[in-house]
Amino acid sequence: MNIGIVGSGRIGGALARRLTTLGHHVTVANSRGPESLAVLAEETGATAGTVADAAGAELVVIAIPVRAVPDLPADAFAGTVVVDANNYYVGRDGDIPEIASGRVTSSRWTADRLAGARVVKAFNTIHALHLFGYGQPSGTLGRIALPVAADDEEAKRLVMSIVDELGFEPVDAGSLDESWRQEPDTPVYGADWDASGVRAGLATATRP
Repeated sequence: MNIGIVGSGRIGGALARRLTTLGHHVTVANSRGPESLAVLAEETGATAGTVADAAGAELVVIAIPVRAVPDLPADAFAGTVVVDANNYYVGRDGDIPEIASGRVTSSRWTADRLAGARVVKAFNTIHALHLFGYGQPSGTLGRIALPVAADDEEAKRLVMSIVDELGFEPVDAGSLDESWRQEPDTPVYGADWDASGVRAGLATATRP
């Protein structure tokens, strides 16, 4: 599959390394331009490109500060499955009233700014080093589970298949409006739990 990754930080870098190892064609991009990605591209075999290049893939992961989402070329993502791996941190992203007040989840806010994209929330609960190195085959006892939330069921299934391929147990976490259950300060955030643990954590989460 052709996969784009916008963001070359810890999560973006871990996904670039793992997905290329699995045989996917990966295009990585960031706000600094392809030249800044030469080392990552050489190390992983991914292609360094522009954000527009990455947005043209079959599936695109965005792993950037939430405050940078409005700077993305929204039209380029129309119709594309976009995996939102972001988390809102007020100390980094500043005060975004809609999110900070709890009126919307960060993924709903992102989807509103990428109108036409098929947004799926995933990969935001796991540490990058664990995402890179802790995957296990399906059926492994205690396999780490990752929640996946979306309104588009077809897009959700596609992302859940990628989660499984990476070595993690995908758990259906409901809609984008329910994705607060996997945001920072909830039980599943940063927790390397199996599927039953993640389901229990999602169910018992309380909204800040």
